[in-house]
Amino acid sequence: MKMEKMKVRELMRPVEEFPRISSQSTFMEAVEALEKAQQEFSSGKASQRILLVYDEEGRIVGKLSPMDVVQGLEPNYENIDSLSRYRLAQSTLESMKDHLRFWQKPLADLCKKSYGMKIKDFIRLPSSDHMVNVDDKMDSAFHLFVVGRHDSLFVKDGKQIVGLIRFSDVYKKIAQTMRGCPLPA
Repeated sequence: MKMEKMKVRELMRPVEEFPRISSQSTFMEAVEALEKAQQEFSSGKASQRILLVYDEEGRIVGKLSPMDVVQGLEPNYENIDSLSRYRLAQSTLESMKDHLRFWQKPLADLCKKSYGMKIKDFIRLPSSDHMVNVDDKMDSAFHLFVVGRHDSLFVKDGKQIVGLIRFSDVYKKIAQTMRGCPLPA
């Protein structure tokens, strides 16, 4: 099938293929689950290392990455999170870091504080620029991948997250299509 006609559902991976963790899990349980997911992926036991987060009702509400853990340790990042999409000069970023006093506490102090935290306290919920609908054409996903520089996008069917589409799968399909293109005469 031509990529122009392909729909998101054809390249998405259903949520059932991913390891999961409860939003009620503790910070340390999150760290351990991420380590386990990475080990299983590296050893070939699992085809995914993305860790999905589910709520009390079993609905997928986000995904957990090592970056989320680091940001969870330093809550001041929330103060500039909305600026993350802008390409700021390094001097501006350094000034913001100094002003907001990032990483001023010893890591051991931040770790102690984390013991009382749950994933729901620091996980960022997916935004509309991180989501496509299951029946969208692939060009919608291409746009979000390129503009947002995402490694995966959530796939919704109605209001429910039913899967993820990974950039690695999309790129694989693009490369396969490119190899099938006729060479110029």
